[in-house]
Amino acid sequence: MNYFDRISYEPETGVFRWAVSARGITAGKIAGSVTSYGYQQIKLGRRAYRAHRLAWFLTHGVWPDGEIDHIDGDPLNNRLSNLRVVDRAGNSQNRRALGATWNCQHRRWQSKIQANKIRHHLGYFDTPEEARAAYLKAKKRLHISGGQN
Repeated sequence: MNYFDRISYEPETGVFRWAVSARGITAGKIAGSVTSYGYQQIKLGRRAYRAHRLAWFLTHGVWPDGEIDHIDGDPLNNRLSNLRVVDRAGNSQNRRALGATWNCQHRRWQSKIQANKIRHHLGYFDTPEEARAAYLKAKKRLHISGGQN
């Protein structure tokens, strides 16, 4: 049995489960953990795999030849319909709105801005558009001409 036979992947839900029981794992339980960067990872053998890349491999039988982009911006949504292969530039362009980043811990859009070497947290929002609006308002108030957040 190879390491990839130890897990199963449900493309409709994006959920990984242990397929077999072994020391420290129980068949049927959800596999993996969330990294400090907000991505799900699964350890097989002595190697950790990002779940979105593993989903692609288990479904298509080959490793992706580029980066895997989460279309909706949520790095924990590993449904196959939410994943696509892109190059680095394409992955960067999928950013929904300047000033809006997905916060995995709060599961909401976060807005922040930096001015005069001071980072300002602008809040959490339900949509990237709301987060961007807060960013643009703060940018105007702080008289920032650049587009950094």
